[in-house]
Order: sequence, then C-alpha cells, then structure tokens
Amino acid sequence: MFLSIDYLINGNPRQQKAYHTLSRLNIMEDLREFNPILCGTIPIGIDIKDSDLDIIIEVRDFQYFENMIRNLYGLKYNFKISHSIIRDIPVITVNFNFEEFEIEIFGQATPVQKQNAYIHMVIEHLIMEQFPNIRSEVIHLKEQGYKTEPAFCKILGLEGDPYDSLIEYGKKMFNVK
Repeated sequence: MFLSIDYLINGNPRQQKAYHTLSRLNIMEDLREFNPILCGTIPIGIDIKDSDLDIIIEVRDFQYFENMIRNLYGLKYNFKISHSIIRDIPVITVNFNFEEFEIEIFGQATPVQKQNAYIHMVIEHLIMEQFPNIRSEVIHLKEQGYKTEPAFCKILGLEGDPYDSLIEYGKKMFNVK
C-alpha cells in the first residue's frame, strides 16, 4: 500500500499536483536505491494548505547520501540538510522547495515499511476507511494547529504519547505490525 506514487494521478487536485511535481523533479527515481515512499497527509487526503511532501527513505551511509542529495538538489530553493537522533535512531533530513511544495526527505537506517511515518499513515488510512467522517474532523484540528497523530488520538480518545498510542491502536484494531 502506497509503495508507488501512481495512485496520486487519480486522486484529488492536490494529490494530482503532488504527482506531477514529484514526476517533474524525478525524485522517486533519483532516490530509488533508498526505497522512497511518499508519506504524510497528502497521500491520504488530510492535508492542509501548508502540508509538505514527506518522502521517507532507508539510508545506511549518511555521507554517501548527503553527497548524492547535494549534487541532485543542492541548488533548490531553501535547501538544507540536518542530522538528528529521534527515538535513539540517527536521522538525516533534507528540505527544499520545488514548485508549490516544500519537500522533506527523511532518512534512517530502518526499512521504510517499518518506519513510524509509514506505519502511522497506513493506520490513519485504515481508520478513515472504517470511520469516513473522521477525515473532516482531523482536517479541522490540523487547521487549528494540531499535528496529525495528536489529532487522530484526540478524536479517538486515545491517551498517552500520540505516536505510540496510534501504533498500539493500529495493532489492536487492524493487526498492523
């Protein structure tokens, strides 16, 4: 599910714009060796006007990736690279603007389908399939400043860390691993 961006071409107008932007940039092909997946709110249709295009990748050699990404996109508007540690895992993040979107590439040495961004997106998609009316509530909360996972947790009445709570909910309700 969501392993290719082809589904976007038949999506809503913003999804179609995202497809054309990513295709013109050729980014999914450029990053092919890192197994890129577009995650976040645009693929599942809960984006707001400032939502970016989040691409997750599996990267093991950060220096190799950083050199490659600088050569490919280093001249793009607002290009920047940052390194951090999230939940004890080293991460590289690349941001830049292209056409009307901010692009964020998030890399870590974890297979993409095991990264939290992908798992959260799949769970959120499954929740909206089960409860279609949630979509508008999530968008409303996002417009008020909520991040996506906390918005879902608020609506579902889930307590604790929203990122962990959402995964636990997905395991129980949908057998997501």
